[in-house]
Amino acid sequence: MSEFQQRPPGISALSIFFFAGALISSTASVSLLFPNSFIEPMWRVNPRGHKGLSDLGAWAVILLFVVSISCGLTAIGLWRRAAWGQKLAVALIAINLIGDIANTVMGTEPRAIVGVPIALALLIYLRSKKVRDSFN
Repeated sequence: MSEFQQRPPGISALSIFFFAGALISSTASVSLLFPNSFIEPMWRVNPRGHKGLSDLGAWAVILLFVVSISCGLTAIGLWRRAAWGQKLAVALIAINLIGDIANTVMGTEPRAIVGVPIALALLIYLRSKKVRDSFN
């Protein structure tokens, strides 16, 4: 059986998801580092997010860089089915869950409530025996 066949499809999907997160957060970081560059129009999708991150100044660039590295490492760890990859995925999704709950409760971003059941479902999936057993 090949490595791909042994990897649960959900883990492959999550690995790709985290890889996309790494690309998006690194692009956002570069965009904030070099304002008014050719990638600046990407913020039309989320002008409030751009304003909030811009207000943080250099800290936003650092934060997004850390997020990018974390997502990239998680993608690699999940793809390789390394135990540390699963732990990183659980940690990052749990942090996201806490952020979604806080944003919803504080009214900062009421639409964040949509992420709560998704994050919970992902955490349940990652902690299921079948998935845990597929990691080294």
